[in-house]
Amino acid sequence: FQMKRDSGYSTMAEQQKQEEKLWDALKISAYVFSTALLMFTALVNSVSWLMQGITLGSFWQTTWLKFYNYFEGDEWTIFLIGAALVPALAFWGFNGILMVADVTGKPTFITRYRIQLGKNDPVDTKKLCQAIYTALGNQFFISLPMLVPMFYVMKWWGNTFSKELPTFQWFLVELSIFTLVEEILFYYTHRLVHHPVLYKHIHKKHHEWTAPIGVVSIYAHPVEHIVSNTLPVITGPMLMGSHIVSITVWISLALITTSISHCGYHLPFLPSPEFHDFHHLKFNQCYGVLGVLDYLHGTDRVFRQSKAFERHKVLFGLTPLSESIPETPRKAE
Repeated sequence: FQMKRDSGYSTMAEQQKQEEKLWDALKISAYVFSTALLMFTALVNSVSWLMQGITLGSFWQTTWLKFYNYFEGDEWTIFLIGAALVPALAFWGFNGILMVADVTGKPTFITRYRIQLGKNDPVDTKKLCQAIYTALGNQFFISLPMLVPMFYVMKWWGNTFSKELPTFQWFLVELSIFTLVEEILFYYTHRLVHHPVLYKHIHKKHHEWTAPIGVVSIYAHPVEHIVSNTLPVITGPMLMGSHIVSITVWISLALITTSISHCGYHLPFLPSPEFHDFHHLKFNQCYGVLGVLDYLHGTDRVFRQSKAFERHKVLFGLTPLSESIPETPRKAE
């Protein structure tokens, strides 16, 4: 009887702990989204005022109409340029700069902000070439064909190729929804490919890089590239029936953001890559993008106890965080 009582108390304590944890996660989520909403509102009001003063809204509307008329309203061509070409140029333009630093060690303005000191210094060019070939293959043979069904979903909605651009306020609403959808889909599909059965045959390829670089963001098995890389990004626009201009901006932002997360450098004024870099270092931590689901599921406990967590913030100065918040020296054996 006593054992049953103890077991019951233990179960009740665990249940209470889980409820407290869920409540904490909900409070953090509410804080994140309310803060983001306030920032968005302030930004919208500021930009709206600015647009009224210098007619930026009319400028972008006129530019879009010129672009639309130049291609004579050919929706497939416009869609390919917006959903494939522009994001690809953004991805390779950004990563091209990073790869120069990875290979040559210059400019030092970039390399001095390396997260995992002594790694990729310089990067193994053979591994780099393999990553580039795989990334290009994924873009041409996986992402590009996936745009075909997406195109017809967009046509079904009927407003993707409208001659009238969405308002800036509406785009911000869409952006927040895209981010939320990506976080949910990426977190759970990412955890799925970490299952031992799938990891060995699929996700292990991506984790060949324990110290990642930018282009490694889409260095993955084809199945993973479909499930974890592409679907979480394109699902939001398909659900919302978004305008092609919104889709272009979102996919470009998503590619640049994931490149930053993998780049291996904690650069000033850019989002912190410490969270995902720690995932590549430890494998079983930090599966998501925003970190809310990781907190809820307890998959960031080790990260929160690390120096990387202290460095996980936007750097507003020029002193590398690896210098101002160095790793704790290991005790001598």
